[in-house]
Amino acid sequence: MDSGSGGCLNSRVHLSAKVAALEQIVRWRDLYRAEMNCQIIHDSIHSRPGWTVEYILRAGDKPAGYGSIAVAGPWKKNRSIYEFFVLPQFRSQLFDLFAELVRACGVSRIETQSNDVLLTSMLHAFAPSTKSESILYYDKLTTTFAPADATFRVATVADQPDVPVEQLPSHGVVEYKGRVAGKGGILFHYNRPYGDIYMEVGKEFRRRGLGSFLVQELKRVCYEQGSVPAARCSPKNIASRSTLQKAGFVPCGHILIGSIAKGRPG
Repeated sequence: MDSGSGGCLNSRVHLSAKVAALEQIVRWRDLYRAEMNCQIIHDSIHSRPGWTVEYILRAGDKPAGYGSIAVAGPWKKNRSIYEFFVLPQFRSQLFDLFAELVRACGVSRIETQSNDVLLTSMLHAFAPSTKSESILYYDKLTTTFAPADATFRVATVADQPDVPVEQLPSHGVVEYKGRVAGKGGILFHYNRPYGDIYMEVGKEFRRRGLGSFLVQELKRVCYEQGSVPAARCSPKNIASRSTLQKAGFVPCGHILIGSIAKGRPG
């Protein structure tokens, strides 16, 4: 069947992956975001000059999708394929298109979140072993913690001197018996409307439920500002896992990392 007729591609159609400008693939990123329908951890990398290399995927002369490579920041020494999107009508060629991307970019590392179905499928097909870097959480339950002698307030410059003044309304402090016991905030360098909650409680104030109280209140602030709270933590951090779950967060995925086996693209 002719390649122009839809999802059934002739096996002789030439597949390719070529370096492209961000402007050439940005329209498909909107489709990618819509299909993900969740917080995309590495969404902001594209907007940072010099941090990514984009590839446009083609089947014959038709655009079939794109791939994105992280090349700077934490990925300077570990370049990684972190986005891979193929238009629905070309998904019968998913594995072959990914193999072309791997050949073209020369990168052997994949980093993805497990709720990205396409790239996670490639990860398990091309990388024989994987590891989880983080557990991802979404908000499921509303809690009503009110620890005795504890209060929550919005952070000030004195509390968070490294936070720009305009971002202070998205940061908070828990006081216990009049003393600052914990601090946290909401980060928005992800795809809107998602905000990523982080927090820390001082050692002498732990095991009093203050961490879950702080997360609960930051969730409330996040919703009040018109955003959706999300969170993540290391799989090994049992205390953080417990705190997030007590505050109503539920695991929804992992950040997975794997290395492509030699010869696998062929």
